[in-house]
Amino acid sequence: MTDLDLGPGGIDTRTPNVARIYDYLLGGKDNFAADREAAERLIAVIPDVAAIARDNRSFLGRAVRYLARQKGIRQFLDLGGGLPTAANVHELAQGVAPDVRVVYVDNDPVVASHGRALLAARDSVAMAFADLCEPASVMEHPQVRGLIDWAQPVAVLCTSTLHFVSDDARPHAVIAGYRDRMAPGSHLVITHGTKEKDAAAERDAAADVYREASSRLHLRTLPDVRRLFDGFELVDPGLVWITEWRSEPGTAPVGRPQSMRGGVGRKLAQGRNR
Repeated sequence: MTDLDLGPGGIDTRTPNVARIYDYLLGGKDNFAADREAAERLIAVIPDVAAIARDNRSFLGRAVRYLARQKGIRQFLDLGGGLPTAANVHELAQGVAPDVRVVYVDNDPVVASHGRALLAARDSVAMAFADLCEPASVMEHPQVRGLIDWAQPVAVLCTSTLHFVSDDARPHAVIAGYRDRMAPGSHLVITHGTKEKDAAAERDAAADVYREASSRLHLRTLPDVRRLFDGFELVDPGLVWITEWRSEPGTAPVGRPQSMRGGVGRKLAQGRNR
């Protein structure tokens, strides 16, 4: 992709975009010069940030396979997951069960347009151009309504997305909006950066980079992240470092062992407390 590859909507190529920075860190090509420059600034202050991004994808893979294989989940809603390219949710889940249905949701027009093109030939996978912070709009989106049956268990995925949602946008209320439509037996998957005392310098440096991007970085305390799972029962081993969540034999993290927190929660039956 070059800076001349603008869509009819006139894509802003000068402002670094969170989804495209992530794409660059994962080795993708769907990014612009401003995104690459921002990513390199991140790498300068957090040398293993690209490895952390890969560990996040590894966590996602383990969670999706667990839900498809052990919990029988057959529909996934991936909020802000970026471009559906190699080893993404539909490939991981359909590798376990070919009848799985997946909808990706993103508010980046580049991600949405490329995603629609990549998925055009698939009947069971779709891309919805929508803002994850507006649950009602997402759930009523035609692409979502066409594939997701909210009367049946669904997995809602929020990996490395909610720490780009400000407190003013009320992330806990956002998640509650999805939770209230999810059938019992549904699952919520979250990875989130947390405020760690020994990482204040890196946290501030990363925040400086994202201050100039499409979304700012909003790390939260561990109790605040845990509150996102209100109404859900955390499955073992709970809300832990992403590298520690159901690690698989013969695999090892490529980034630091303690980077982001991750967990999977199962929606409780109505009327039960967490």
